[in-house]
Amino acid sequence: MKKIALISDTHSYYGEDVGKYIESCDEIWHAGDIGDVMTLDKYRAIKMVRAVFGNIDGQDIRVEIPEYLFFTIESLKVLIIHIGGYPGRYSRRAKELITSFRPDIFISGHSHILKIIPDKKNNLLHLNPGSCGKKGFHKIRTLILFDIDNGNIQNMRVVELSR
Repeated sequence: MKKIALISDTHSYYGEDVGKYIESCDEIWHAGDIGDVMTLDKYRAIKMVRAVFGNIDGQDIRVEIPEYLFFTIESLKVLIIHIGGYPGRYSRRAKELITSFRPDIFISGHSHILKIIPDKKNNLLHLNPGSCGKKGFHKIRTLILFDIDNGNIQNMRVVELSR
C-alpha cells in the first residue's frame, strides 16, 4: 500500500499547513506550477516527489522535471500533465497521451479548481487537486490524499486550507 499526497500549483509556496498533511505519505505527486527549485527541494526533503513542470516553471525546473509522467504503482497506471483539461474537455496533448498510455488515473493541475471526475468514456479517474499555493484566484487551497493498494484507490479525502 502507498499513501499519496497530490498537490499542484504551489507557485513557490511551501507552508507548514501543507507539510503536516504530506509528511505521513509515502509519495508526493505534484501536477505542475511548482514555482522554483527551492520549493521543489522542500517537498523532496519530506518524501519522494513525482512531478511535472507547469507553464510558470522556468528552465531551472524544466531541466529536472518532465512535461508529463507515466508510471505504474500498485498495479495502477498513472498519467500526470500540468495542462490537461478534464473529461469532455481534455487538451489536445492530454487526449494524445490518454489514447497512447490508457491510464487508470489521469492527473492535471493548472485550473486551480479541485476536480475528482470519473471518465467513463476513457475508463479512468480524473484528478485535479486544485491549488495549495497562495497565488491565483482560488479562495480555498486544496490537496488530495489517498491510498493505493493493489490496484484500488482507498480513503480518498480532500484537504481544504485557508487562503
